[in-house]
Amino acid sequence: MQTSPMDAYLRASDAIDFANPAIAELAKRLREQAGSADARVIAAQCFNWVRDHIEHCIDFSREEVPVSASQTLAVGTGFCFAKSHLLAALLRANAIPCGFVYQRLTVDGPAPVYCLHGLNAVYLPDLGWYLCDARGNSKPGIHAYFQPPQQTLAYPVQYPGECLYEGIYAEPWPALLSALSDCRSVSHWRAAPIDLLPPDLTSLR
Repeated sequence: MQTSPMDAYLRASDAIDFANPAIAELAKRLREQAGSADARVIAAQCFNWVRDHIEHCIDFSREEVPVSASQTLAVGTGFCFAKSHLLAALLRANAIPCGFVYQRLTVDGPAPVYCLHGLNAVYLPDLGWYLCDARGNSKPGIHAYFQPPQQTLAYPVQYPGECLYEGIYAEPWPALLSALSDCRSVSHWRAAPIDLLPPDLTSLR
């Protein structure tokens, strides 16, 4: 469910800072490498680059917790959220609307503790909103690809308490950005995983 006007999914912000020279240059290079003006082809090129070139911090035993797209590109690692911010920046720099989608998942197996997981929704002219997850296939058992119209996400919703929140958000949740900014390291996250409700449901918890 789209939560904002379409032009909001093309805007720059503090987190989606695609005017940053390094991001602008990478977005241009990926567009050229795609060899096509087709949004689907360019989006796939950007998705594959973020999925495969930015290390998921847990999978690679990294401790950095970047927040913005430019920070994520600079350090080459991040949580799923950071990778989704970078993918959105690359797509918006190429005039492809991109938003944010969130899941609530268990951290490990069928029992609590729960955590938030972030991914993207890309608007493709011939298809509409398409969900994709660039967290990386470096964790055994995860096989996420950009193959519209088929959606192959990193995590199925399978245990009690898990869900895919319905909204497609033009910006990362403010409470999530604050939580990431306050998270000093991946070790800090492990001690207290981020588990949030959508902004319009926060009063229910």
